[in-house]
Amino acid sequence: MPTLVADDALADCLRSLESQTFDRFDVVVVDNSGSSLAHATAERVSILSNERNVGFGAAINQAIRHSETPYIAALNDDAIPHPGWLAALVEAAEARPRAGMFASQVRLAATGHLDIKRLDSAGMLIALDGSSKQRGHGEPPENFAAASDILFPTGSAALYRRKMLDEVGLFDERFFLYCEDTDLGLRARWAGWEGVYVAGAVVDHAYSKSAGRASALKAYYVERNRLYTVIKNFPFSMLARVKLYAFARYCWHLFFMVTRTGKTAEFRDAGHTPWLLLFLVLRAHVSALVRLPYLLRERRRIFSTRRLSSKEFRALLSAHSIPVRKVAEL
Repeated sequence: MPTLVADDALADCLRSLESQTFDRFDVVVVDNSGSSLAHATAERVSILSNERNVGFGAAINQAIRHSETPYIAALNDDAIPHPGWLAALVEAAEARPRAGMFASQVRLAATGHLDIKRLDSAGMLIALDGSSKQRGHGEPPENFAAASDILFPTGSAALYRRKMLDEVGLFDERFFLYCEDTDLGLRARWAGWEGVYVAGAVVDHAYSKSAGRASALKAYYVERNRLYTVIKNFPFSMLARVKLYAFARYCWHLFFMVTRTGKTAEFRDAGHTPWLLLFLVLRAHVSALVRLPYLLRERRRIFSTRRLSSKEFRALLSAHSIPVRKVAEL
């Protein structure tokens, strides 16, 4: 469990873990805040302290290397799991040995005077430009009351099989923030591992609490890491069309910004100009170009050990796809 601010949300999260019906687990908190959290003690909680923010993926990787358990549960510090969360995930993992990734039913935490239950995610979907979005985001949980196969889970509340991680590798630490779960999930699918949505593993999540729902920081990392993801994981037959779909998404973002709807409207309402968004997109592309040698090396490694054909991988993404308009709208 990585934490950046080590505030009351973390304390609430740790308290919720004490009430889990499954009790054969330990908690590893990776402190990226530089606060005094490293001096705190609690039952079954280990704390790893970093002098600086090393990013989400690097923090999770530290926790994985610190443990020897057959399963790794990733959980955001602003998430509150229900008592049966871990039990449901472990039960699903025991029942599906070919599945290496398990998604929770992540609900949006109630805010203000509203107490209407809505989903944050029930697994993840992917667009043809490489953008990934939460499956079922904003919908009633009742629409996703049954277990199902998914592409991969969001890293905000997921269970990973260590055997899978040993085979395909851990989170890519060069992503720093956002889309690490997309990259890991696609690498795992190339290697033949399956993903499962566990409806009974319920978590309440304060969505984008740390980086903000429509911040410049988030916009940059999401766009940059989208490019990292497609360069590493998309077959050549899909790469040729990525730019076309990305351009269509940019047009939808512009439309929604003008009409003051969608995510770009939130970006504009936060005081950011359209020119800043253009600058962030250009900066993301420059970063991807600089990192191209590394990304191509990783691509060769992924494709050299793949168990799926490009045709099978394309069909898998098609079965779990989301239109680029919907990406811009959410």
